[in-house]
Amino acid sequence: MKTLSIFALIAAFSFTAFAQDTKQNVTALAWISGCWETTGEGRTTIERWGKATDNLMIGTSQTVKGTKSVAFEYLRIMGTATGLTYVALPSNAKEPTAFAAIKITANEVVFENAKHDFPQRIIYRQDKPDSLFARIEGKQDEKEMGMDIPMKRVKCE
Repeated sequence: MKTLSIFALIAAFSFTAFAQDTKQNVTALAWISGCWETTGEGRTTIERWGKATDNLMIGTSQTVKGTKSVAFEYLRIMGTATGLTYVALPSNAKEPTAFAAIKITANEVVFENAKHDFPQRIIYRQDKPDSLFARIEGKQDEKEMGMDIPMKRVKCE
């Protein structure tokens, strides 16, 4: 009887830990905070993420070509009753789009919205303190697509 109880306890603990994986508070993603830059094709994009609190982290993205801004996005990661949610409002959108966290580890988070046109998944990963890797992926016109966005930490202006 004791053996069964110990196994039941271990199984219950493992299930609880897994079930709470995406319900962490926003501070679990504090490693995203800061200013990040990527360059390519004559453009520079800077993502700026403010301090993570238990329930919210606010960000912006701005893409510059030459001396003109060509795109921007308002971003936020927020804690909800069902888990963490990434909300994006790009410069050409009328309404924000929400993506639910489906995976959170110490250095990676995956957000997903299967009903969104493209992307359906947004991934952030940090392998080194001064670099941040982002990826957007999903289907577009029934074809699987993806874009890698390697960023380096820069001084916040």
